[in-house]
Amino acid sequence: MRNGVFAAAACLSGLALTAGVAPTASAAADPPPPGKITMKVLTVNGSGCRAGTAAVAPSSDNTAFTVTYSDYTAQAGGKSNPTDMRKNCQLSLSVQIPQGFTYAIASADYRGYANLAKGDTGLERASYYHQGMAQTTPVSHTIKGKFSNNWQFTDRTPVAELVYKPCGENRNFNINTELRVEKGTSDPDATSFISFDSADGSVRTLYQFAWKKC
Repeated sequence: MRNGVFAAAACLSGLALTAGVAPTASAAADPPPPGKITMKVLTVNGSGCRAGTAAVAPSSDNTAFTVTYSDYTAQAGGKSNPTDMRKNCQLSLSVQIPQGFTYAIASADYRGYANLAKGDTGLERASYYHQGMAQTTPVSHTIKGKFSNNWQFTDRTPVAELVYKPCGENRNFNINTELRVEKGTSDPDATSFISFDSADGSVRTLYQFAWKKC
């Protein structure tokens, strides 16, 4: 594992930070390939994503894919159970791409909603990797209460540090995420939460592909 390189960035809605992770070196990325990409969730593990609550879909232009969670919330305070303060999810995805190409992940946009009482803290943490390869260093972001809004965090990888799937090999893509709420100085009866969900279901995690010809 390698340490990440962090940088702050503004966001149009809610809260945003930018961070880079540092896998192995690679050449500059190529344009997206023609043809069809197919993706599906093979396995789900963790308290934040029960079976049937996570979905994945590639974009029509082959530049990215989205992961949607429908029941992924960590909360603390009030009538919350002690185990509710931390939720996690491990996804294993099948990714079928056009022949003659391989891919890496150039950036990941993690989005959701949080309602945190003053004195409480929400945390989002994520990492990802190709099956059989080293996991990226988990990158964490925090939100300090009082906060009630959509949030967004972006983790970016410099072009020279992209980790590509080995050409010609069929390897699943794995994503690990975590949400956590820490009670601080707020009223113990006040419930704080952070979620990968939104009220209208429009919030999705977006992963940007970097492509390379084999």
